[in-house]
Amino acid sequence: MATIGIMDSGSGGLSVLREILRLLPGDKFLYYSDNANCPYGEKSAEFILGRCREIVAGFLSEGADAVVIACNTATAAAIASLRAEWPSVPFIGMEPAVKPAALGTRSGVIGVLATAGTLKASKYLDTRDTYAGDVKVVERVGRGFVELVESLELEGPRAEEVVRASLEPLLKAGADTVVLGCTHYPFLLPVLQKVAGEGVRFIDPAPAAARQLVRLLDSKSIAHSAPGDPALRDITLVCSGPSETARRILSLIL
Repeated sequence: MATIGIMDSGSGGLSVLREILRLLPGDKFLYYSDNANCPYGEKSAEFILGRCREIVAGFLSEGADAVVIACNTATAAAIASLRAEWPSVPFIGMEPAVKPAALGTRSGVIGVLATAGTLKASKYLDTRDTYAGDVKVVERVGRGFVELVESLELEGPRAEEVVRASLEPLLKAGADTVVLGCTHYPFLLPVLQKVAGEGVRFIDPAPAAARQLVRLLDSKSIAHSAPGDPALRDITLVCSGPSETARRILSLIL
């Protein structure tokens, strides 16, 4: 079976692991939460690349067959350099799902919630300009969203207040489809849906990343499990800071 390394600035990448486990239930996973440096959204690209290099080197020393950069900000800052440095390693990154949002909107307005680092990155800007030419795109930083997840405040009045501050401008602009451009944000989906009300669709890019991982494993002829196989739940969790949040979220998704 395959060994997959998954990294994020914190616990958000566990939303990606959740989707990967649906497709690869019997494989081995190494999850690294760099929560001592979370959030990445305001960090420099050079700092993020340095952390990614160190974490990826650790995965490869443990025998990882593929690496998932389960963080939009880290993908934008580092994945091109990582692929150049380790050309034989399959790397899977995260990309805001602008294309399906643009194809699915009824109002002609889509919203994007992401970190500041993602919204200013050329990877996101190129994707937006390529696929959203015929629709209006309204962007907002999900201010405080990562902190809510890392503090396990996934519901309640304060969570709703924080979410409303960033989401309402998108709704007032007419967005009927909202892209979740950070892997932490899906853990706030119940709050997002409550604040938005009916008729607003949220798109999580994690399922697409999971499918891409399987495609890359197949293209490299790397043996792996398949849906329906026994769920081994072979997951090693490492955190650069306190591990309580990641362990509690991991227990929730399992």
